[in-house]
Amino acid sequence: MRGQLGEIVRRCVTGMAICAALACVALDMIARASDTAALAGKLHVKRTSASDLEVAGDVPGVPRGETRYARREDLLAISRSMAVTANDGAFTVPSNVKAVPLGDLARALGAPAADMVVAICTDKYRANYPREYIEAHHPLLVLELNGKPLEDWPKDTEGTDRGWYLIAHVSFTPAFKILSHEDEPQIPWGVVRLEFRDEKSVFGAIEPRGPFANKAAVQAGYRIAQQNCFRCHNAGDEGGQKSGVTWAVLSAIAVASPDFFAEYVRNPKSKSPRAQMPGDPEYDDKSLQALTAYFRSFSQPGNL
Repeated sequence: MRGQLGEIVRRCVTGMAICAALACVALDMIARASDTAALAGKLHVKRTSASDLEVAGDVPGVPRGETRYARREDLLAISRSMAVTANDGAFTVPSNVKAVPLGDLARALGAPAADMVVAICTDKYRANYPREYIEAHHPLLVLELNGKPLEDWPKDTEGTDRGWYLIAHVSFTPAFKILSHEDEPQIPWGVVRLEFRDEKSVFGAIEPRGPFANKAAVQAGYRIAQQNCFRCHNAGDEGGQKSGVTWAVLSAIAVASPDFFAEYVRNPKSKSPRAQMPGDPEYDDKSLQALTAYFRSFSQPGNL
């Protein structure tokens, strides 16, 4: 009897502990939901400060094609303090940041259906964060670094103003490898705009063309181009515009001079000493052949 009574007491205590834990989780969820509603309702039609973050895309309450502005103070209100490593390249040493995970930010803006976040920078560089990347790496919109606004930090190694926002990770472990291209951390500085988009629509602009579109090499080149080339080169309104060289021009070069194209990707300065594009010396011949075949599909869809 005494043993049974002890077991009953033990179960009651355990149950109370579980209930207390669930209550804490529920309170945290309620608090976050409150913050979410507050942020969604605080977007502005016009810019109120130089530190405002532009918001656009598939966001409830934001008409298609229009932009809204999130104040830095409102973003700080839903940010978290985190310790980040230096293994993604965003920082040279482990640091403390105030940041908002991009996935949380999408929910905070009422855009849970958006399966891609596009970060656009002052220099027209774009970093694309598909749902797969967000779930694997949990990228962060960083607002403060070691207790200081990013605006107070020196310019980066290229002389670029770091702006008010950047994107980094607590830590980064590559999630895939396509030939010799390994999953790369997307860590743009000077982020001024976030667009919440449909992945199929964004990447649809650079899908390979023609009867060889599903060829293994072309698909491999497509996957590499999504994460690498699309950051600085554009296809119409999609993709980065930092380089000023369009997808059509890249395709024309791949057709007219595939050897030049491949060597330029691997070592740009070997072909143009003034080139600003970083090279990819780790790309082996098979990777460069895949990338060349992919770009050739836009100009010579029947002859790869």
